[in-house]
Amino acid sequence: MLRATLKSLLGRKLRLVLSGLAVVLGVMFVAGAFVVTDTLGRSFDSLFADGFSQTDVAVEAKPKIAVSEAEGEQVATPLPASIIQQISGTTGVESATGIVNADGARVIGSDGKVLTSYGPPRIGQNWVGEDALLQLREGRGPDKNDEIAVNAAVAKAAGIHLGDRVGVLTLEPKKTFTLVGIWGYSGNRDSIGGLQEVAFTTPVAQQLMIGEKNAFTMINVKVKDGETPEAVRDRIATAVGDNYQVRTGKQLAADSSKELKEGLSFFNKILLGFAGVALFVGVFLILNTFSIIVAQRTRELALMRALGASRRQMIGSVLLEAIIIGLVAAALGLAAGVGVGALLGFLFVQLSGGGFALAPLAVPMSAILSSLIVGVVVTVVAAVMPALRASRIAPVAAMQDVATPDRPLTRVSVAGALVGAAGATLLGVGLYATSSLILTLSGILITFIGVALLTPLLSKPVVALLGRLFAWSVPGRLGRLNSGRNPRRTAITAAALMVGIALVTGVTVVMNSAKTSLSAQAEDTIKAQIVINGDQNSPRPPSFDPAVLRQASGITGVRAVAGLWNDQAVVNGKRTYVHATEDLAQLSEAFGGPALARLKPDQIAVSTQEATDRHWQVGSTLDVQLSRGDPEKLTIAATYDEDTMPGSYFLPAAATKEFSVPQPVFGFVRLTDGTPVAQALPQVKALLVDSPEVSAEDRTAFIEGQASTFDTVITMVQVLLALAILIAVLGVVNTLALSVLERTRELGLLRAVGLGRAQTMRMVTVEAVVISVFGALLGVAVGAGLGAAVVRALNGEGITDLVLPWTNMGLYLVLAAVVGVLAAVLPSIKAARLNVLAAIAHD
Repeated sequence: MLRATLKSLLGRKLRLVLSGLAVVLGVMFVAGAFVVTDTLGRSFDSLFADGFSQTDVAVEAKPKIAVSEAEGEQVATPLPASIIQQISGTTGVESATGIVNADGARVIGSDGKVLTSYGPPRIGQNWVGEDALLQLREGRGPDKNDEIAVNAAVAKAAGIHLGDRVGVLTLEPKKTFTLVGIWGYSGNRDSIGGLQEVAFTTPVAQQLMIGEKNAFTMINVKVKDGETPEAVRDRIATAVGDNYQVRTGKQLAADSSKELKEGLSFFNKILLGFAGVALFVGVFLILNTFSIIVAQRTRELALMRALGASRRQMIGSVLLEAIIIGLVAAALGLAAGVGVGALLGFLFVQLSGGGFALAPLAVPMSAILSSLIVGVVVTVVAAVMPALRASRIAPVAAMQDVATPDRPLTRVSVAGALVGAAGATLLGVGLYATSSLILTLSGILITFIGVALLTPLLSKPVVALLGRLFAWSVPGRLGRLNSGRNPRRTAITAAALMVGIALVTGVTVVMNSAKTSLSAQAEDTIKAQIVINGDQNSPRPPSFDPAVLRQASGITGVRAVAGLWNDQAVVNGKRTYVHATEDLAQLSEAFGGPALARLKPDQIAVSTQEATDRHWQVGSTLDVQLSRGDPEKLTIAATYDEDTMPGSYFLPAAATKEFSVPQPVFGFVRLTDGTPVAQALPQVKALLVDSPEVSAEDRTAFIEGQASTFDTVITMVQVLLALAILIAVLGVVNTLALSVLERTRELGLLRAVGLGRAQTMRMVTVEAVVISVFGALLGVAVGAGLGAAVVRALNGEGITDLVLPWTNMGLYLVLAAVVGVLAAVLPSIKAARLNVLAAIAHD
């Protein structure tokens, strides 16, 4: 039986290669996700171990608000300079050096533009001299308050040289310095991890990077010979108390690496999610392949039963084929996944500015095990039903000249209805009752299975209707009849395409609905005709000099000007986002909101919704902890509707000095009635000459720019789901190829009675197009339904307009027809080239 199974497997290499390719592509993403995560994880370990190699022990103050790498920027709490003397007196300490090191030093290049960063922070620090790691390449360190030094990566990217006057943005507006030094790192590196670094004198670094004199962000401790960092760490921790974090350099490196790995895990989950979709689609392809093969081998399998093979052996034979295909596909997918992991790692290096040293590529055990398990499990699960069908073939079928007849659709239709109802129920509970992501995703998966089970019932009428579009010719009529002759086969092939298109359509419906709803709300809410803002491409948002707001208010035709600051805060024990403005009355005027008074330093305004949810009222006192400074008690002075003002909390202008970014990130300029935007906009832009991170634009352009984020998400989803759609296309190719083989004799007879080669090719092409369009039609319908359900659940979040992307959905149907034509190329050529006499004599 084993020899017969292997011989059968080798006799159907091409068909099984197409089936295995679906598994290969899915496993490739699974393995690639684990390979790139492992490689980048080890790279982070090496990066931080190198970066803290000159640190024996580090002392830092505990942050006011703990923020993970994935959640935003962690603002360091300053340490008083007086603590250095206390640390220096601790047994085992050789030296203690105060370090200023904070994100937010943005260098303005020779072209007048701010250097951008897509991940690595832009560090401002105090110059403490060279060591074994940091080495000057040109010039010297800064020793005057108007001097700076930069690392070689910044110098090259900004196009600046020794002696140049260089503008730098920090906690304060633009200041200009003379470049006196350029440094690099051991190993001829321009930076560590793509960091952009600027070094000031210590007093200037304290003023510009942490906003306090005689303070540091960290104390770097060197231990004496014969002492261990761990022992000295414990002594320092005892001496300084519980308000400080005392860690060895190795601990600091490990903790920093761990934070980045946590952010990387989100990327890993995204890749695995799309790999799961691809594998789910692959199940349909493999199921169809094995089903067709079992149907074609009816006489062969019946003869084996007649010769004594048991039902268990028949099941084992089919499942053994599946296991072999799964193992081979898993091995190939793993190899391809290593390549994908290497490519993603390379792209990560490029996006980090080229200063990131990638660890040697390796294949972790998690990638190997997951590839093997996923590859085998997917193929075996897909082959179970065909295996059971093979075991039920009676020995007497060996004497018949027909394949296994198609069974009634009653059972599968009832099962589909029940499964679909269960999926819809679970989806409803996840969306409306619990807001559970797991329940929602499970509901979507089960709904897909239910629709797939119902597809055979739908295929007969829908395929017949679609086929009429091509029934004007003999090949068209034949293609239409062929596509509907086996509803199960057609349904499984179409269902594979349905899944990918349904997901793309669903995401497009949700994103377009959100885009339209939020854009309409912004149009209704923002009355300011001019908005000052910038594109955020790092954890720190772009900001501008608050003096611009005062200057803009003096422009002729300006009715109201208001700036907007934002930050994270802890309000009554709950971390949230807060806003601040210089004049709440002016901001309310810019937004056309209710009349609100300027807040006093000890007051706060809260949205009506937030106050209701947390049982507050005007006069309630709140405990507020900002990124800097000590906790404060603020009294609720006013409430407002969230639909009329941005955000749930507004603090007075005095609070902004304790924000992580103590400068406005948005500015709103409302003009008097009759004042043209074209008159005021150039004047506002002229005020931003020293704030190159931001620009001024009219309200329409601002809203369109904010809404473009949704288009980016749609594009990303379409690209990632292209893999699942590719697998579905392979399914169409596989089904047609097997169908041509199955109908060899029929095709020979058609050719014998006058069907030409071109007509034969058109017949097969029509069949492919009908199946593909049917799958796309199902996908568009299911995706639109799922998207509408999600939009309905998000009504309370402001997404109130349901927008069906008719253009996109029409495009998907057209592309499906094109896919059908392309998928039919090889099978149609094979059908057209059949030898007529050999085909008629085919058994």
